[in-house]
Amino acid sequence: MATPDFIRDLRTSIGRQLLWLPGVSAVVFDDRGRVLLGRRADTGGWSVIGGIPEPGEQPAETAVREVHEETAVRVVPEAVVLIETMPPTHYPNGDVCQFMDVTLRCRAIGGEARVNDDESLEVGWFAVDALPELQDYALTRIKRALEPGPTWFQGMGEEPTAPQD
Repeated sequence: MATPDFIRDLRTSIGRQLLWLPGVSAVVFDDRGRVLLGRRADTGGWSVIGGIPEPGEQPAETAVREVHEETAVRVVPEAVVLIETMPPTHYPNGDVCQFMDVTLRCRAIGGEARVNDDESLEVGWFAVDALPELQDYALTRIKRALEPGPTWFQGMGEEPTAPQD
């Protein structure tokens, strides 16, 4: 995920210390029940689409923007799937961030999936029974998006997602 300008500006004041940030993940399904994934340029791994809200931006707006920016697919958010505070992430440059992730289940309504920016190496639709290798982070979000029921909240009897270091 590219670092937004407002975070770069904050880093000039606070240095590398822990920065608490919101994050939004979008689990996008098409009309065939396939899930949209991107292979990230920063890690080379496949994942659900996500990013950091701009100041004042609502999570649903972030999901719509990020999915379109990264994949050229247009979506409609349908439900909050999961809210989870992630363990701190330590980046190679020394920055430390901790994200509170809001995951939304989204429905694709248009556009053709393609690499649409420099954050992804590949994008594609995958049947849920034929997913590429994914970190637990992405698998948990896809699993929760497939389940009917209420929003899942971390700390309510289950183990947290593993750190992304």
